[in-house]
Amino acid sequence: MAAGALVQFSGHQYLRQRLALSILSGKPVKIDKIRPEDKNPGLRDYEISLLRLLEKLTNGTVIEISVTGTAILLKPGIIAGGPLTHDCPLSQAVGYFLEPVIMLAPFAKKPVQLTLRGVTTDGRNLSVDILRTVTLPHLQLFGVSDGVELRIKKRGAPPAGGGEVQFLCPVVKQVKTLNFVDPGKIKRIRGVAHAVRVSPQFSNRMIEASRSILNRYIPDIYIYSDVYKGDDSGKSPGYALSILAESTTGALHSAEAVSQPGVAPEDIALQATRALLSELESGGCVDRRHQCLVLSMMVLGSEDVGRCRMGEPTVQTIHFLRDVRQFFGTSFKIAPADPEDPECKQLVYSCYGTGYINANRTLA
Repeated sequence: MAAGALVQFSGHQYLRQRLALSILSGKPVKIDKIRPEDKNPGLRDYEISLLRLLEKLTNGTVIEISVTGTAILLKPGIIAGGPLTHDCPLSQAVGYFLEPVIMLAPFAKKPVQLTLRGVTTDGRNLSVDILRTVTLPHLQLFGVSDGVELRIKKRGAPPAGGGEVQFLCPVVKQVKTLNFVDPGKIKRIRGVAHAVRVSPQFSNRMIEASRSILNRYIPDIYIYSDVYKGDDSGKSPGYALSILAESTTGALHSAEAVSQPGVAPEDIALQATRALLSELESGGCVDRRHQCLVLSMMVLGSEDVGRCRMGEPTVQTIHFLRDVRQFFGTSFKIAPADPEDPECKQLVYSCYGTGYINANRTLA
């Protein structure tokens, strides 16, 4: 497909990844039929807020939204970066907005210093704890390491939010090619149990319940209790447990569960712990929720073959691979990780990097 050729999609699903791929590839994207049959057709407040954030992050991006809000056209500019502040609507946690920004940030003109305000953990999007301890370390696999940080200034539980985080990311000229096919053995489990505007005992109860299961598997477990007080605890009560398992080769698998009305902290902890064990069972070097980030960086890697071992692709990952082919013309080869073992569900994803060079960055 010629550079700059318009890419078209229908429907509101996978909006974030399509907008991010459009900006990275420099190809305009048109998305129509956004909830046309819905009682409230068109874009939601959080989707419009994401478009505004991408406008702030880039320079020269033109976004056209139809009168009914059921179609958008985005003509990408350059990723500018720099210091930015954005207030996120309370309908989605800040993780919804940070995920596409993390895909774009290393290729900005200036290092990104983004402050986001809103809900920090909502159970639907990646929480700020998972983003800090799992998502950002994945960037290090591609050579984006010095100065990548997510600072949690204030926690904000739904519905009233009140949280604040700051995301810092340096710029790179080019990302490294990934060759990550040895998942290793799990060596330690770490976690954060946080409680805001509820009894600090809630985080201790979650830690004890989680350890009651995890202690059977591995001795090296440390779950940190993070209790915020006063203004730093946002405007609503809530608690959550985020846990991650790290392997001998640096593979990270994560899971989390967030407080729900009428559900005891122990049950929330067991929910997160079982989710982590199920994640470990699917195996590989990257957990299910980070497949798209790792695959996108592999596409942008130097002109060489990148390989990564993961579990079976999620529905989102399957659509992401199709979208990548439309924007970059890159296809992945997906093969069984262990052809001799019929029980092994893991796969090796490999692709030839596009040799993406960050032409935006200012040379110091």
